[in-house]
Amino acid sequence: MAEAMRQTIVEMLKGIERYNPDNLSTLEKYVEIQSRENAYDLEANLAVLKLYQLNPQRFSQDITCQILLKALTNFPHTDFVLCKCLLTEKIMQEEPINQIMYLGDILEQCDFQHFWDRVLSMPELCNRIVGFQDSVRKFVCHVVGITFQTIDKGLLAQLLGGIDDSTLKHWVKKYGWKEESKNVIFIANQDENIKTKNITEKIDFENVAGLMAACL
Repeated sequence: MAEAMRQTIVEMLKGIERYNPDNLSTLEKYVEIQSRENAYDLEANLAVLKLYQLNPQRFSQDITCQILLKALTNFPHTDFVLCKCLLTEKIMQEEPINQIMYLGDILEQCDFQHFWDRVLSMPELCNRIVGFQDSVRKFVCHVVGITFQTIDKGLLAQLLGGIDDSTLKHWVKKYGWKEESKNVIFIANQDENIKTKNITEKIDFENVAGLMAACL
């Protein structure tokens, strides 16, 4: 259903129609479809938040929560920040939106164990977003992949949300990691990865004094 609606939404967001409050009910239904079907459309979701900004009497806390949680599933991209920019400080301090804001903060800090503890404490919110946990696990694997050379098997399971051994093996296989021993997972040889280096050039004043004089 999400794919079937996508083209309709694209047309709805063209030109001045993007700001037509009459489109809000259709866009809100689209957000709920995204949540149920593990689909994602950032542009449409930002359009919803913009319409709420322009028409505060139409604001829906429930839809806003779904949009924010969907944005979390697309880390490390900046979707969550873009959504926050369309919310007032007052809205961000309201329950349960402030809980999602906190989730975003600790996910950005890569405090994954704390993140999963918080997710477990708010199942009524997170469980509505189909694929939420696996989408976040992809981000966790991205961070692990660029950070670790080897990692303790138990620690990796905790970082991925306290998953069992068979689920852990699925993620290890998915990312091409290898079990080095019973308790150690080989991630990558980080020494082989290309690392950027900032080069600073020093130019003495004497070298440019003549050029500056000529420009005066």
